Amino acid sequence: MRPAVWLVLSWLVGSGAEETCGGPPTSIPAPQLSAEERLSPHMPEALRCDACHAIAFQIEEQLRRAEEKVRGKVLRESDYTEVLERSCSQGWESYGMQELDGEKRLAGPGLLRQQPMTVMVTGGPWPSRLAKLCHGYVGEWGEDQLYGAHRRGAAALREFLCHGKKGPCGGGKAGAPAAPKALQNEL
Repeated sequence: MRPAVWLVLSWLVGSGAEETCGGPPTSIPAPQLSAEERLSPHMPEALRCDACHAIAFQIEEQLRRAEEKVRGKVLRESDYTEVLERSCSQGWESYGMQELDGEKRLAGPGLLRQQPMTVMVTGGPWPSRLAKLCHGYVGEWGEDQLYGAHRRGAAALREFLCHGKKGPCGGGKAGAPAAPKALQNEL
């Protein structure tokens, strides 16, 4: 590989990476997980906004694909109910946690602020936490309201689910930290 490529890779990794004789980084530290992050069956409070965005993204993708199959027509109630169940029951293995600029964040499809040169901790409790939270959202809001939000436009479901009054991302402010609260099914 050319030296310029190593320079770009070194720049992407940052100044904390170990290097040997100007070569590629030899190690990138994994995020250190707290006891709650490792052992709790619930999504840690600090990651609920990211989790909501991941869930909204997956629901949106599944509903979009289902509508493509019927050439963009409105889905029947039985169809979108099935799609929402499938969305929550899917494998969530492509999601995990990574540390970015000293802050722990969920990473995976549909989430922002991901860097390719970091270690992402996947598997473990993350898939079951996302599935549980997804089922909780569907149960709390209902299939009709979620599908209605999806039908209003590309960002409407994410806004409704994550940034609304009860959303984990704060009362309408994109990226705002969540106020401490628990979903009904997590009490």
